[in-house]
Amino acid sequence: MKPTLVVLAAGMGSRYGGLKQLDGVGPREETIIDFSVYDAIRAGFGKVVFIVRESFVEDFKDKVSARFENLIEVVFVFQPMEPDIPGLGLIPRQKPWGTGHAVLVAKDVVNEPFAVINADDYYGMSSFKIIADFLINKASPTHFAMVGFQLSRTLSPNGSVSRGVCEMDAEHNLTTVIERTKIVIDGQTISDQEDAENPVALSFDALVSMNFWGFHPDFFNSLEMHFINFAKANQDNPKAEFYIPLVVNDLIQSNQAKVEVLECKEQWYGVTYAEDKPKVQKAILDMIGEGVYNDPLWKG
Repeated sequence: MKPTLVVLAAGMGSRYGGLKQLDGVGPREETIIDFSVYDAIRAGFGKVVFIVRESFVEDFKDKVSARFENLIEVVFVFQPMEPDIPGLGLIPRQKPWGTGHAVLVAKDVVNEPFAVINADDYYGMSSFKIIADFLINKASPTHFAMVGFQLSRTLSPNGSVSRGVCEMDAEHNLTTVIERTKIVIDGQTISDQEDAENPVALSFDALVSMNFWGFHPDFFNSLEMHFINFAKANQDNPKAEFYIPLVVNDLIQSNQAKVEVLECKEQWYGVTYAEDKPKVQKAILDMIGEGVYNDPLWKG
């Protein structure tokens, strides 16, 4: 059974200033999503599930998925702002419930091992091959994976970024993910500046989560249980967000699952800020020149 790719594309793009998921970075206005799906098809994925906001799904179909819908099965699922939560009903919200809930809404359309990625992150061809191999050969109800990137390869020169800094054991199994929400590079140092008076120094070689996960479909059961508990505890906080690492950490600490860290040497590219776009465009052109991608990317 071919694995499925779940793409988180419902974000607001607040720092970027618009719907960056639909912004072209390739020479023919291909989006970062185009390159991710292209790499996923080459790696052996058989379906892609897009988690989107219902308000822009038609634009998304016209500009993005129409290019490749004849090459891979495409499914759309909507992440509602105020879902009907068992035992709680509709809770007033100011923003969606976060990445954990976004994955959960795909529960009814994913029955095979699956990977999760962000729509606005470029992960590189080899990262999809690494995760596809894991999903096909090793994923189980108690064995998941995370693609880990070197911190220094994931930063923006245009502002701070949020990253999950990972700790591993000797077998390369994840032990913790610590969310660092204001990571900046300053010359030869990298630090988390969330507490400006007490910055936390970070290693250039530290492995970080870029929200590239590999799960068995049984993960949805844990995700749903954790989300309901989280919503109960945060029903009076309209900005609380339910993140994937919250569940992963709990499953690790309670010995219910192990999460293998798949180290990747790829250079990450993303458009956290509008000023990041020229760098991504140049990187794509360079890779086309090196033969990594075709131009046009999608033929026909």
